Amino acid sequence: MAETSGEQDREIIIVKNLEYTYGDAKAVEGISFSVKKGEIFSFLGPNGAGKSTVINVLITLLALQKGEASVAGFDVTREPQKVRESIGIVFQEITLDRDMTVWEILEFHGKLYSMPHAERRARIEELITLVQLGGKRNIRIKHLSGGMKRRLEIARGLMTRPKVLFLDEPTIGLDPQTRMRMWEYIKNVNKSGTTIFLTTHYMDEADQLSDRISIIDHGKIIITGTNWELKNTLGQDLIYLETSNNSTAIRALTNLPSVKDIKEKTKGILVMVNDDGTKVLPVMMDILRESGITISTVNLKKPSMDDVFIYYTGKEIRDEPVGKSSIISLRPGGN
Repeated sequence: MAETSGEQDREIIIVKNLEYTYGDAKAVEGISFSVKKGEIFSFLGPNGAGKSTVINVLITLLALQKGEASVAGFDVTREPQKVRESIGIVFQEITLDRDMTVWEILEFHGKLYSMPHAERRARIEELITLVQLGGKRNIRIKHLSGGMKRRLEIARGLMTRPKVLFLDEPTIGLDPQTRMRMWEYIKNVNKSGTTIFLTTHYMDEADQLSDRISIIDHGKIIITGTNWELKNTLGQDLIYLETSNNSTAIRALTNLPSVKDIKEKTKGILVMVNDDGTKVLPVMMDILRESGITISTVNLKKPSMDDVFIYYTGKEIRDEPVGKSSIISLRPGGN
């Protein structure tokens, strides 16, 4: 696809009207987005939302069926080898040889990409330090913890100094403490100048890591923005109420100037307000009491990414088991 020089200066990934189907099932439905140089950009969505399909098209593992896509200025269809030379990848599934050592994994990857000996050795030392595996350099992979394996995969993905690092659910299956440490490694990689494209179904991960987030579900991008932009679309505060008559309560509160929107929940109502909730809540309670409505439960809070996802998709995120994916080697010059 052709980009203007201005686009190339600002965006390192550009996707327009991308569609992908598996047989009769449409996995991606005409999505368009871009990723800016130097940012951490996240696809946030449940398993089966189309996240991995988009990544596999961008890294040339899947052929582009319909639409346009470029990475680092190279068209994924016309210049797949140039794309591969510009990227690093960490897949959902661990793809490390269990019988090789940490050092051997990185050494082999460097040789695979024909890195000169001196450059290769210097890069290995740099990356082992970055992911804090210096004391494990001669340990075989089968003896590493899950978090250590993930850190090693990130180091392997960075061996060739890629312009873009793709991380497909990089912390899946890790305990909360290890996940938080992984976030720090990812932030450090980004600070070194690498653009990161992250897919995740963890709300807190997208919230903590991302410069911008696209919420994706059923193959469609629903909304894109920074974490605070997304949260602000729900208002300044959220007020949850359980009342004696939720339908009447909605009608009584709808025209209040500070009310942005009201959603009916399983037991109560969620009121989104554009002002300080601590000031709006007493007014709301007075209105409801005057309408003869009693209030049994009150909860005031700031919008979270969970609230954003539920608001725009109509449901909580699905956390289904992830099936084993096919492992395809991105060897230089490979198909």
